[in-house]
Amino acid sequence: MNEIIKNIEAAQMKAEVPEFNVGDTVRVHGKIKEGNRERVQVFEGIVIKKQGGSVRATFTVRKNSNGVGVEKTWPLHSPNVVKVDVVRRGKVRRAKLYYLRDRVGKRAKVKELVK
Repeated sequence: MNEIIKNIEAAQMKAEVPEFNVGDTVRVHGKIKEGNRERVQVFEGIVIKKQGGSVRATFTVRKNSNGVGVEKTWPLHSPNVVKVDVVRRGKVRRAKLYYLRDRVGKRAKVKELVK
């Protein structure tokens, strides 16, 4: 039973997974289905959480839209996630950035990682 599940999950995994970390500002290109039409919509924000492993891995992106915080959780290996572009790298010391939910304006920013 366990081997069967592993085989199914291995078939559903993407060959190339985008490389990004918590604190990075990313641009997620996701497929949106409206009626019989399908289009790609871009969602840009800060990655506040990565969790799970293998096929079940997800990441949560947060952005401020007209003064309202919006969070979306995306499955990493979903066919609905077309691609993930890293806009800028963030310098953080936490694995989960839930504290950004309470912050507004400049305080809600994450410092840029300079290499």
